[in-house]
Amino acid sequence: VQLQASGGGLVQTGGSLRLSCVASGFTLGYMTIGWWRQAPGKEREGVSCLSYTDSESVGGRFTASRDNNAKNMVYLQMDSLKPDDTAVYYCSARTGGTGCNLDDMDYWGKGTQVTVSS
Repeated sequence: VQLQASGGGLVQTGGSLRLSCVASGFTLGYMTIGWWRQAPGKEREGVSCLSYTDSESVGGRFTASRDNNAKNMVYLQMDSLKPDDTAVYYCSARTGGTGCNLDDMDYWGKGTQVTVSS
């Protein structure tokens, strides 16, 4: 049972990136997905929460969504990126609820680095 985030990289201010999160050993279709980030010296913070009841969660510049076909894949579309968005981004998953409290997450993936240059 494993989660893995990918798709990070270096992008200029105002650019976009799409992160992917793939599950191995289980399906994400009925799980609530959290996307998080952690910058050096800062605490991990939530950037998007996708309830198991929804196929998409739109929030400002970040949109989380599920793959229409692959039930073990979710995405985080990030637009109009700013230097303050620079961080390691993580995906997580939980069963049995719709919220994304950090302590309620059952599974965590290794992060992917996003760097936004000014």
